[in-house]
Amino acid sequence: MPPLSLPYLLKRLLRSEHWRRLHVRASLWAALITVLVLLGGSWLIVVVETPAPKATITSFPLALWWSVETATTVGYGDLYPVTAWGRVIATVVMLAGISMFSIVTASLATWFVSGAAHRVHELAVAFERFGREGTAGASDELRALHTRFDRLEKIVKDTRRPPGSA
Repeated sequence: MPPLSLPYLLKRLLRSEHWRRLHVRASLWAALITVLVLLGGSWLIVVVETPAPKATITSFPLALWWSVETATTVGYGDLYPVTAWGRVIATVVMLAGISMFSIVTASLATWFVSGAAHRVHELAVAFERFGREGTAGASDELRALHTRFDRLEKIVKDTRRPPGSA
């Protein structure tokens, strides 16, 4: 492959250590941002929902529980926003939770796949090396066998000649 071709550049990028570290950093940033969104969403939902009639989210501990179950898309139905702004906050919390789980899942999948790809590459290199060594060894053995057969043929020819003939 030429050094400036797209497949070459992608192969170099995906096999680099920087790419693997990028996935870990993305997962950590996603988790941190999600925690901040959960805490901020919990605080905001209490401010928005508490004055509303029939509000179910009236304290920070309840709001924190609500934000966790909303981010994980469990949604038991015991706590829910009743105001329009509360629903907007709920949407942001849901999107943050879904995004975080998606990024972490993708990072884990990349980690598993890159580990397997690395092992397959090492196995291919080992097979190639053994193939070269095996071919070289087989060639040496074949030459040695030819030499032995040539000597045996000479011995057989010499024993078949009648005595005194040269």
